Amino acid sequence: MFIDEHRDQYGIEPICRVLPIAPSTYRAHAAGRADPAKLSDRARRDAELRPEIRRVWDENFQVYGARKVWRQLNREGIAVARCTVSRLMNDMGLAGVIRGKARKTTVPDPSAPCPEDRVNREFHAPAPNMLWLSDFTYVATWSGFVYVAFVIDVFARRIVGWRVSRSMQAEFVLDALEQALHERRPVDGGGLIHHSDRGSQYVSIKYTERLAEAGIEPSVGSVGDSYDNALAETVIGLFKAEVIHRRGPWRSFEAVEFATLEWVDWFNNRRLLEPIGNIPPAEAEARFYAQSDEFAMVA
Repeated sequence: MFIDEHRDQYGIEPICRVLPIAPSTYRAHAAGRADPAKLSDRARRDAELRPEIRRVWDENFQVYGARKVWRQLNREGIAVARCTVSRLMNDMGLAGVIRGKARKTTVPDPSAPCPEDRVNREFHAPAPNMLWLSDFTYVATWSGFVYVAFVIDVFARRIVGWRVSRSMQAEFVLDALEQALHERRPVDGGGLIHHSDRGSQYVSIKYTERLAEAGIEPSVGSVGDSYDNALAETVIGLFKAEVIHRRGPWRSFEAVEFATLEWVDWFNNRRLLEPIGNIPPAEAEARFYAQSDEFAMVA
């Protein structure tokens, strides 16, 4: 502290007059550092909360703002006011990321036949495996662009398929779909709708044939702008803000792939999402299936 470093040279009172700080305030602060028992109740509580706030912030990719740190602390049984978390994070220089404007990557193919829009911007589903959204984005690396595709289950915003590729040909979005089909294993589609924008990758013959083979109903945005696939754009925006923009520049394809793997696991299993009740997607799905089992037993 400045006063501690210069008190012998200038004296406490003269330094406090210049800063300005009341000498009594400085002495109380110094006494508290020497003997924590002399700190006020608020100061002692702050000292207990600071490492917990730092831990939650660090454990969640350092992307949480005060609101989500506050919610996570309360989920862990650490009762604290949101304004207290906000004040301490500000003192500690901690802040959440801010998502920037999404950029469009898919290129419409006006000559390709398109399925009808079965979603009409209503991105809600009563259960898992009722509505999937697909989209992809790009990442600049030192060795060129790489592309990251996602398949998202709308019910809990869970990422059920993803793939990183050096090429934006249709095969890589198809690989993400295959991963989703392997993980979720929908039985003959089961009424599942797959929605995307009009990007040529998603209306390609290979992609539409695979959807038909799996018994999944295709849906394509009728307008072709980001609003017709807004939820997927939101998830991609979080990915870009929380991983790509924060941790770049990116050296290689492999670095992006590993970072995406880490982020998807965190997003699905630990990230708090406000639209589903400030719980992680996996927890939201687990609650749904637990409630379904209870209803089945009652019936």
